[in-house]
Amino acid sequence: MSKPKILVARSVFPETIARLEKHFEVETNPGDNSWTKAQLIEKLKDKQGAFTAGSERIDAEVLDACPGLKICANMAVGYNNFDVDAMTARGVLATNAPDVLTETTADFGFALLMATARRIAESEHFLRAGKWTQWSYDMFAGSDIHGATLGIIGMGRIGQGIAKRGAHGFGMKVIYHNRSRLDAALEADCKARYVSKEELLKTADHVVLVVPYSPASHHTIGAAELALMKPSATLVNIARGGIVDDAALAAALRDKRIAAAGLDVFEGEPKVHPDLLTVPNVVLTPHIASATVPTRRAMADLAADNLIGFLVNGKPVTPLNPAVLAAK
Repeated sequence: MSKPKILVARSVFPETIARLEKHFEVETNPGDNSWTKAQLIEKLKDKQGAFTAGSERIDAEVLDACPGLKICANMAVGYNNFDVDAMTARGVLATNAPDVLTETTADFGFALLMATARRIAESEHFLRAGKWTQWSYDMFAGSDIHGATLGIIGMGRIGQGIAKRGAHGFGMKVIYHNRSRLDAALEADCKARYVSKEELLKTADHVVLVVPYSPASHHTIGAAELALMKPSATLVNIARGGIVDDAALAAALRDKRIAAAGLDVFEGEPKVHPDLLTVPNVVLTPHIASATVPTRRAMADLAADNLIGFLVNGKPVTPLNPAVLAAK
């Protein structure tokens, strides 16, 4: 009996490939190339499964050209690269990799917050350029984290992790805004208070964005929202590109309408809005919030578990559209 065919769309751990090869005929991407849609379709035409990394857009056009496709497993918690409705309509299962990256991503979110508030990247560039010749009382004076007000937009697992780090570790006052309010026990665990988005933006010393991307969340933070923030406030985005209007943010940073920003995600990434590269008061990282070896291995393992679980055993671990399973 022949093995099902799958495509691993981006380079991944050799151990993951070896594990998949026990169950599937595997086509890999050892050069880690970013394929065009036409190239992706050509690769997927004879495949039953795909191991994706979040950069491969699976939409109606791709699905219609690849009628044998049965599952796409994202090695990421986000899945805005999937048109889930189109996948469901065509009986294609979508899976992601939640939970395994929660704590690591919360760690990074807090690290980015600290680097932003304390102007770490800006001061390092100054030192490396040989500009440090003497001490001065206001040299790279940033803002405090301990005791400050932390505002979190998006209070899922990662948002809750950041809240706990702030409240329990740094004595921060935590406020949050979310599509729905947390239950009382979770709020107490996070020491967090629910407020409107407008109150959060007006009140918080540090705003952290952890909302999933969707058309409804596009430009959650734009010029109008930035205008509500304190001139001394910072903004951190570890959610998805498109949550923030990067052009409006660059203008606000340039004009010192907010103090600083830390960004791990960008509109149109890996391209970065050129104006963000010209302002000193922003910390920029290349979408690495989950980038520790143990976490990335766990993400790869979960994507593999979903492919094996569905195509071999009929039981995926983290389905996004379980209606597909019910229809089988």
